[in-house]
Amino acid sequence: GMAIRFRGALLSSVAILLSVTETLAFRAAPSWARPSGLARDKATCGAAVRRARQAPLVGLRCMADDKVQKGFNVLELTGALLPQGALVTGVKTGWRFAWTTLMRELAPQSKDGSYVRPRYDFQGVIGKGRFQDEAGRYHLYAGLACPWCHRVELVRSVRGLEDYMSMTRVLDRPEEASRGGWIFTRQNPDPVIGAKDLREVYDALSEGDKGFRGRCTAPLLVDKKGKKIVNNESADLMRMLNSVKPALKENDHRWRVDLCPEELRTKIDEVNEWVYKDVNNGVYQCGFATTQAGYDAAEGRLTAALARLDALLSTQRFLVGDRITEADLRLFPTAVRFDAVYNSFFRCSRQRISDLPNLNAWLRDMMRARGVRETVDIPGYRESYFGQLFPLNPSGIIPAAPVVDLDSDPARGPTDPASMFHLRQ
Repeated sequence: GMAIRFRGALLSSVAILLSVTETLAFRAAPSWARPSGLARDKATCGAAVRRARQAPLVGLRCMADDKVQKGFNVLELTGALLPQGALVTGVKTGWRFAWTTLMRELAPQSKDGSYVRPRYDFQGVIGKGRFQDEAGRYHLYAGLACPWCHRVELVRSVRGLEDYMSMTRVLDRPEEASRGGWIFTRQNPDPVIGAKDLREVYDALSEGDKGFRGRCTAPLLVDKKGKKIVNNESADLMRMLNSVKPALKENDHRWRVDLCPEELRTKIDEVNEWVYKDVNNGVYQCGFATTQAGYDAAEGRLTAALARLDALLSTQRFLVGDRITEADLRLFPTAVRFDAVYNSFFRCSRQRISDLPNLNAWLRDMMRARGVRETVDIPGYRESYFGQLFPLNPSGIIPAAPVVDLDSDPARGPTDPASMFHLRQ
């Protein structure tokens, strides 16, 4: 909502500036060069400003050719009246101020212009306190493009928790959401309280009678029976979903999958820490940086971490040994989006996953694991990032997709469950 208000204010300000400049330019131009479409008096200028406030900016007819759009033709018409340097500097300063403000609303910043991920407010655990381990009681809200949602969905999928826990996909549409960016659609309505957007879920299921104050983020796990929010931290959700035991069909042994065996937990936590800091969050720190120093620091850490991962995967099949663990499921959402989105959109451009042979083979190996491929939608990711993150791509243009090979055999080992996962006895 805030981003949309700033965008409206920015467009109105630019429209007013250009409309007034246009009028001055008309008066300064010789009569033979005056285009018929320009404002000729204060009343016409005022009407142009009012129209600009109500509709997107569009180019006016240019002086020489009606088939060529030159915007307001300001640079050509105001050369003697308004120096180009002053005009460009003023517009750049105003645009950067609006952009920086938008970015800070979208992604909170440290003093050096680095993205700081917000803390999360709900820390309930299934199986503890009032949140009993009960099939059918819990509901997950997850956004398609969000990698933090994807990692939780991966646990749900590889462990066969679809019947244990229902799920609704929320759509990222900040223009339609009352706060935050997630809304429900006719195809995917809210089954818990019939909310229009995720903010209404937060307000209705939070403690107290004043609603929720804070960022309305996904993933979000709620207790349908108790009408309470359980947790909205993806790391917590992944670990608790690894512990529940769903009631599956007799021959369905997905519940036996153990993504965090006790004997590997310390090692998993160690890998998770640096992968989160430098890769999962690192790509966002590159993309959301508002200063060159903030970007350079994040990009340097990311590049070093990718090289470290490639070296690690040259000696073992997965991040913590010879089978998939929680660490792999935390890295996968970032890796599968990297070449298609982050490499260009977030300026993580020094290298691609495709350029790192061992990491690339690991990614294709992960795609063959049961329950993983079903959660991947690269066209959906690209539509969301390029089309919806307005401050990073005001045009909304989605560029042509790069060629990303996720299907060829990586030749890293067999794909039966016992070969790819740790299984409980």
